[in-house]
Amino acid sequence: MGQDHIRYDILAQDALRGVIRKVLTEVAAVGHLPGDHHFFITFLTGAPGVRISQHLKAKYAEQMTIVVQHQFWDLKVTESLFEIGLSFSDTPEKLVIPFNAIRGFYDPSVNFELEFDVATMEDEEEIESAEITAYPVASVERPADAEAEAKPADDGGKAGASIVSLDSFRKKN
Repeated sequence: MGQDHIRYDILAQDALRGVIRKVLTEVAAVGHLPGDHHFFITFLTGAPGVRISQHLKAKYAEQMTIVVQHQFWDLKVTESLFEIGLSFSDTPEKLVIPFNAIRGFYDPSVNFELEFDVATMEDEEEIESAEITAYPVASVERPADAEAEAKPADDGGKAGASIVSLDSFRKKN
């Protein structure tokens, strides 16, 4: 097989990250999610450009999944990243997440999922031989208890967010 000088793998991943960027841009413009849509976004907490509090970094040293549903604020989207305000155990937090740090995006209302291989600092030298693994998933089975995990806790109307593993929403083989 010949060498891929065009780098289709990188082009395809950038295009799929563009889907996430477009969706978040539209949500930011209207200030809320349409219909029953909500998102589980998994990202590497140590990736370049990620900004989260030391408390969250200590708790989620490698990766973290946020739920963007009813209660979020100050969603701002640029070409390379998004900023969002969420509450964790009644503590407001501002997160800055580059699109290149995202490992997974899932909208359970329509069973849409994207997965990415995200290079860590050690992997950057090996990225030349990486293959694309981002792909939309047509259907995903959810465990019966996943809905309960996905809903923010009742905190008397205060902003809340749940952190769950994206693996709990993937179909087990």
